[in-house]
Order: sequence, then C-alpha cells, then structure tokens
Amino acid sequence: MLNSKIHKDNLTWFSSKPMQLTGKQVLNAAPAQVWEKLMDIDTLARIMPGVSSLEQIGENSFVSTLQIKLGPVNGSFSGNMQLEDITEEKNFTLKVQQSSKVGNANAAVKVNLLPVDDNHTEVSFDGDARLSGILAGMGQRVIGGVANTLTKQFFTNLEKELAQSAS
Repeated sequence: MLNSKIHKDNLTWFSSKPMQLTGKQVLNAAPAQVWEKLMDIDTLARIMPGVSSLEQIGENSFVSTLQIKLGPVNGSFSGNMQLEDITEEKNFTLKVQQSSKVGNANAAVKVNLLPVDDNHTEVSFDGDARLSGILAGMGQRVIGGVANTLTKQFFTNLEKELAQSAS
C-alpha cells in the first residue's frame, strides 16, 4: 500500500512512504567554488527552486518560505531548513521541514562534492522526503516528476551562478 488515509478537518489527508531523492551532475568549477556558492545564504536562496525567502536564524539554521506547484496543487510552504554534518568542501546534510494548507514535507538529503579534476566537481545528492496531506495523495509519479524538474532547475541555477562568478 502506497499511502495511508487520515481524516483531518473533513479533508482526506494522506501519509506517504518516503520518496527517494537522488541525482548528480558534473559542474564546471573547482570544489572550493561550488562549496562557496552552496554555503552562501543569498546564493542558496537564488538557486533553490521555489524559494521566496530564506532568513538565517542560527549558524546553520534558516527559516524559509517556498512557492511550489505540484501538479494541480499550488502551495506556499513555510518552515525550517538546517545544514548538518558539514565537512568543509566535501559534504553536508540538508534537512527541511515545511508545512502548508495542502500538506507537509520533510526531507533529509546528503550532498557530496567530488573533485573530477582541478576545474570540475561532481555534485551528488541522496536522501528521502516524506509528504503528508493532499500532497501525499497525488501519487509518486506526479511527485517524482516534480522532483526531477526541481533538481534540473537547481543545477541550472547553480551553473549560472558559477558562470557569473567566473566572468
């Protein structure tokens, strides 16, 4: 069974199994350059798809607001984001807890930077997300397609940031 139903305030809410989030891409930049972009709050706000605000509230803690369209559902999500298990220029774990009227999303994603050569870095990520509410009832195919689109947007945005700083 993919989802379990929960009735809340006369709405049917769902709780999903974790959705696997994985991907990788080689970028035209040294690991130090990629790391600098990923650790900069202003850059992070620009490269993360859907982020409308990102405010630092602690050393590696943030309050965020996202505007995301998932299939037929538009949602404004707010919540927290943390960077944990940080190993300088190598890896970190991104933890996100977001909520909205259409459901909640919690994710933990390990991000790794691997030098390919002096001017190229492979960025890979692996983690899972758990959705609840109307979002979880939409089905893995719709959510998976949106996750793939957001991943492509993230890497495109990161590549643009890296290209701008190189020129």
